[in-house]
Amino acid sequence: MFPRRFVTAAEKMDITSPWTVEEWLCRGDIVDNKQLMLVRANMEPGRCHPFHTHPTREEIIYIISGRAEQWVGREHRILGPGEMAFIPMGEPHGTFNPFRERLVFLAILSPSDAAEPGIVDISTEEPWASIRAGFPPCT
Repeated sequence: MFPRRFVTAAEKMDITSPWTVEEWLCRGDIVDNKQLMLVRANMEPGRCHPFHTHPTREEIIYIISGRAEQWVGREHRILGPGEMAFIPMGEPHGTFNPFRERLVFLAILSPSDAAEPGIVDISTEEPWASIRAGFPPCT
């Protein structure tokens, strides 16, 4: 399998998570790589990836189509195609799609061989459990 330099649509790894349909194109079990991870995420209307952290990775979220209510820490923006958010290592963040159209975005994380835990759910902890009070609900 290694060294793979190209990944076709037939070779990507599709996973349905609680938040999105994930199309993994780059991670250690797909290409011989220790620094980057790349996933194309497809989030249906009314869905979200609630507040969480990546204690050992930094992340970029780049919007391909649709709109995202993107939170980084206590700040949020509505992002559209061609816009991105940078999430520093360990920073609480969440991606929400309260809109009527599907949201498609790329998530780029580094390093790919980071120590566990790779992700920590903080959505039930304050202030993250109630910070979106008054916003359209997402599941």
